[in-house]
Amino acid sequence: MQTTCACDVAVVGGGPAGLAAALGAKEGGAARVVLFDREKEAGGILWQCIHAGFGLHHFKEELTGPEYAQRFLDQARAAGVEIMTETFVLGIDADRRVRTLSPAHGMQVWECKAVVLAMGARERTRPAIHTPGTRPAGVMTAGLAQKLVNIMGFLPGRRAVILGSGDIGLIMARRLTLEGVEVEGVYEIMPHPGGLNRNIVQCLHDYDIPLHLSTTVSWVHGRDRVEGVTVTPVDSRLQPVPGAKGRFISCDTLLLAVGLIPENELSLQTGLALDPATGGPVVSSTMETTVPGIYACGNVLHIHDLVDYVTEEAMVAGWYAAGAVDGRRPDTIRLVRGPGIASCVPHTLSNRVEREQVIYLRVRQPMENCRLHFGEVFERRLRYAFPAETVRVTIKPEVLAEFPDGDLTVYLSE
Repeated sequence: MQTTCACDVAVVGGGPAGLAAALGAKEGGAARVVLFDREKEAGGILWQCIHAGFGLHHFKEELTGPEYAQRFLDQARAAGVEIMTETFVLGIDADRRVRTLSPAHGMQVWECKAVVLAMGARERTRPAIHTPGTRPAGVMTAGLAQKLVNIMGFLPGRRAVILGSGDIGLIMARRLTLEGVEVEGVYEIMPHPGGLNRNIVQCLHDYDIPLHLSTTVSWVHGRDRVEGVTVTPVDSRLQPVPGAKGRFISCDTLLLAVGLIPENELSLQTGLALDPATGGPVVSSTMETTVPGIYACGNVLHIHDLVDYVTEEAMVAGWYAAGAVDGRRPDTIRLVRGPGIASCVPHTLSNRVEREQVIYLRVRQPMENCRLHFGEVFERRLRYAFPAETVRVTIKPEVLAEFPDGDLTVYLSE
């Protein structure tokens, strides 16, 4: 039997984005905020991230992932957020009706004044990158290996090769080394690393784990279990160098750290527009999508490299979802990606509000001593910019007031 319920703000996803959005909604004045999470306990990926490095921006101290999650869980419960775990969200429509299924409550339809999408992201798998070879056991994503080691207490193998230099892969290179696994090396197809510089230093350099750029796994060997891989250098088109001889590496485990994909299957049911550059929804400066009353934040919107930035963004989404500002005017500035800019979130800004607005950018290629331009009205000098690291720009309201209505091109120059 299906029951109908109502709430002010529904938050879909109980990871760091969802918890922060629920808190933001409470701070924005929402009376009933309900958070849905399919796991047994909210907190998302943070529970398996037992390493330190979280909270330096938000809490001004270094925490582990579980510590960061626990703080937000405690705050959310104290604020009166209703956290419904083991609850699957089956669908969301443009009228802000959320259909859920759980063992405790069965089928429910929630009629909501606003919905915040915070479903996070999933890892890109082997079929997505078309790695040739056989299909033996021992090929897995770095996130799965992290769960096996940190949550379940299993080692994935004894000698590992890591394909991709995403942050989870770098962190697992260190983690496996600490557990006695031999990590032969990290291989990255791009000419530059895919993870944060601090992780390159702390996880690879400090443990003498080699990083091979412009190199990929060209074949997986083994029948029942991985017996080895062949690695091959690639050219500027990311194709194996013609005539180059591959190198065979004996191993029993291949970890993939080849990027994250925003989890937007539910989002698409609402009919909202997606940005092909980020894989997430198109949003305004209030994190509202192209469907009124539906907001997005966290990795479902665009891939973040710091959980503190997720929290910052999600608090904004939740606050506006609660309707904290009545009669707000629509954004009048559309940000257009220019030379050197790979992605830009949010997609529009307002020059008619008395608040700072934060913009998250990613660049296409590494640059040093460059300039970031917002049209001809605002410029910021950058000592360096890397594709793997988010460029966060805060623009004050007095500066925004000078921005003209219409399209504003964001671009880099030397």
